[in-house]
Amino acid sequence: MDQFKLVAGTANIEFAKKVALFLEKDLAEVEVQRFSDGEINVNITESVRGQDIFIIQPTCAPANDNLMELLIIVDALKRSSAGTINAVIPYYGYARQDRKAAPRVPISAKLVADMLETAGVQRVITIDLHASQIQGFFNIPVDHLTGSVLFVDYIKNKNLPNPIIASPDVGGVARARTYAQNLGYDLVIVDKKREKANVSEVMNIIGDVEGRDVIILDDMVDTAGTLTKAADVLKSKGATSVMACCTHGVLSGPAFDRISNSSLDELVITDTIPLKDNHDKITVLTASNITAKAIKRIYTNESIQSIFI
Repeated sequence: MDQFKLVAGTANIEFAKKVALFLEKDLAEVEVQRFSDGEINVNITESVRGQDIFIIQPTCAPANDNLMELLIIVDALKRSSAGTINAVIPYYGYARQDRKAAPRVPISAKLVADMLETAGVQRVITIDLHASQIQGFFNIPVDHLTGSVLFVDYIKNKNLPNPIIASPDVGGVARARTYAQNLGYDLVIVDKKREKANVSEVMNIIGDVEGRDVIILDDMVDTAGTLTKAADVLKSKGATSVMACCTHGVLSGPAFDRISNSSLDELVITDTIPLKDNHDKITVLTASNITAKAIKRIYTNESIQSIFI
């Protein structure tokens, strides 16, 4: 009998249900309540003694509440004598604060890693970190899954007549190049200058997109400022169509309005973060299957790499 249990936080319960369905397991009974002042209370209502626990909880908005809820669930499990505690964090919040980019600023991604370890997490499973080096912030195993297997199949099935991959900035070239190599497509780069967080200015397109079907690859889309400006510039340079594939659909602030009013033809995201509203231009793929496969392989001590081959 499988001795592992799935525990779901409240951040993305539908995603957790999909993972449980794929694994043919029920979610463990956990009560998560909030006091009137916002404090979180957790009650594990079934025995977890000696069992391997996988907590499914992205730290998306409201990031502080969801992170704190995850930490409290971990503490409850630790005090309930769980065998191992594995945090499945499809979207790892605070990942953009991964270095000292200016004097007197925090490295919040490292702080979150320290908090998770201190609480009692013994392994982290996550998808498409904003920066791969965040794995090194942990002193415990980190399984870094990628959404490439989802997007590559989707792009192939589109049968675009003249496709080309685009990196939204210089920092994303390695990710975009991997996709380009897997698909056998050419690569262009959007060169931009960022003045401050969530504000960007597209400066130039490195490469020729005349008559091409452009596919922008990124790990996340937040306010969609960079993405929509890039789409507008690519269209002005002669692109026939512009599609974007971004693993995490943060989509905060003016994102939906920007997408509606831009030259972007389609935005493809995954369900690591619950989509607030449906949108004609947005397609959602599920990352629950690769997450479930990873959980199963971790529990049975099999290679996770085989998921992506």
